[in-house]
Amino acid sequence: MPNPFVHIELNTTDVSKAKTFYGSLFNWTLEDMSMPGGSYTMIKVGEGTGGGIMKHPVPGAPSAWLAYVQVDNIATATAKAKSLGATVMKDVTEIPGMGSFSVLIDPTGAAIALWQPKAK
Repeated sequence: MPNPFVHIELNTTDVSKAKTFYGSLFNWTLEDMSMPGGSYTMIKVGEGTGGGIMKHPVPGAPSAWLAYVQVDNIATATAKAKSLGATVMKDVTEIPGMGSFSVLIDPTGAAIALWQPKAK
């Protein structure tokens, strides 16, 4: 499938409460890791698309899930989305050793993220 969903991330106001809830509800394996700018919890689900949990980066915003879609070229895809009416909330940002992402608000007001893994 071209451009599959590859990661689902919970931006939450209460990381500890979210980890307790989702870890207990679904028996997910939660692995804390250190990231630039703070901590991050990887969600390992076995089969299917995994994800992560982090403190919401927008002060005062409600907790929300954010889906990531894989693209071949993050800069090109982000520019194309903008030309189609998206608002770029977070421009192309590299996560060292992993890849690059951007976060968009589509023309209907829904958030979505784009992801380009680091070339191997």
